[in-house]
Amino acid sequence: MEKKYILAIDQGTTSSRAIAFTQDGHAYASSQREISQIFPQPGWVEQDPIEIWNSVQNVIAGVLIEGKIHPEEIKAIGITNQRETTVLWDKVTGEPVYHAIVWQSKQSSKVADHWKAQEHEALVKAKTGLPIDSYFSATKIQWLFEQKPEIKGRAQKGELLFGTIDTWLLWNLTGGKVHKTDITNASRTMLFNIHDLTWDQELLDLFELPASLLPEVASNAEIFGYTDASDYLFSGQTIPIAGIAGDQQAALIGQGALKTGMIKNTYGTGAFILMNTGNKPIVSENGLITTIAYQMNGEVTYALEGSIFVAGSAIQWLRDGLELIENAAETKNYCEAVVDSDNLYVVPAFTGLGAPYWDQEARGAIFGITRGTNKAHFIRATVESLAYQTADVVKTMVHDANVPVTLLKADGGASKNDFLMQFQADILQTKVKRPAFLETTALGAAFLAGLTTGFWQSFDEIKTVYMNAETFEPQMPSATSENLYQGWQEAVEATMKFKHRPINN
Repeated sequence: MEKKYILAIDQGTTSSRAIAFTQDGHAYASSQREISQIFPQPGWVEQDPIEIWNSVQNVIAGVLIEGKIHPEEIKAIGITNQRETTVLWDKVTGEPVYHAIVWQSKQSSKVADHWKAQEHEALVKAKTGLPIDSYFSATKIQWLFEQKPEIKGRAQKGELLFGTIDTWLLWNLTGGKVHKTDITNASRTMLFNIHDLTWDQELLDLFELPASLLPEVASNAEIFGYTDASDYLFSGQTIPIAGIAGDQQAALIGQGALKTGMIKNTYGTGAFILMNTGNKPIVSENGLITTIAYQMNGEVTYALEGSIFVAGSAIQWLRDGLELIENAAETKNYCEAVVDSDNLYVVPAFTGLGAPYWDQEARGAIFGITRGTNKAHFIRATVESLAYQTADVVKTMVHDANVPVTLLKADGGASKNDFLMQFQADILQTKVKRPAFLETTALGAAFLAGLTTGFWQSFDEIKTVYMNAETFEPQMPSATSENLYQGWQEAVEATMKFKHRPINN
């Protein structure tokens, strides 16, 4: 039977999605399923690994049914995933030993603070490109070991395996035969040396983590394994899993930002800005992460990254927490219902501030409230916060990389908001381009799998996917933009002075 499709699995923070792509690079069929968030304590975020796996099986089945696709028609599978989220499981039974600890979770903050106090940050950053922060997987593993000594004991005996979500899905798709990760996900663990391209033994010794926990590291475009022939999901077909990348690196690839200096922002639950810096890592002195963008055909490409913890989730907060809106699409009309935000600033540091500040104790704040402040002002200021946070990172990248930015490529759910895209162009005084197809993370995973298996020979074959993109040009006078941005910086500075304090009973 003719191989007609590449199947992309996009396992994100709030949902799982599967999309079947045709040879012209367009989405033929798709399926999505939300997944539950678990909040054991304020600032903690966990998920059920079994639910994640079940949701992926569900969306795969949904695509096959909706598209009337026979498994024999699938050439290969690509995976992209929420990064840093940490799972440990029994290497024999496959049973998780604890919930997945999500990248957003702050439960390992004290672990990170301890390592910083021991003055390990310079060493960690030199090897991994990352600051010591609860964001990254190593702190989450260490927290789990401290809280559950029996888990640490089992890990030291070689009974357990660790993986980010890509590894967990790959393990299950292959029936427990393959324990691997790709180089981009490995680079987010705080254990991987981005220069030597290996798990760093010095860091493993420092953090007392056994090497037996860790998956084998592969490039982004190669065959990782094959689907389990005994699995009913693919009717006994052994389909190659031929591309894996963390979601933000996959979006960079999906946006076609493959040249040095190209930059993209994905406005998802958080917002993640990546700048392609070519074959040499650039070390930021201003709070950005040095990370691996991708590895293909033996060549490694690096990136500077700024991670914003709260973006689309601030809009969810307006909907679910404050009940000011019924759906995210409403925010555009509210934003346009007022001429400006009336000098109101919302700093959504709900789980701390990410790049370029890296203040894990900061919490959300609102400045400039007057008797005249209304619902529309509040909604607009919250939406504007996404653009301001992005500007913080982009301006830092321009400084660190010494590369001018003339275009920002935008994707992700919140980028559907025309007001936000225009305000982003105004605040940056830079063009913003939004593709017609916004699921660039899934597209990037599909590209990797398709290139590996010869479904596509080069990116040029599918460049038509980028056609019909909408461009937003700056319209605001630069003096007005600079004044608004200065107000934002003052709001952030004030936010960082007010630290989160636990309430004593």
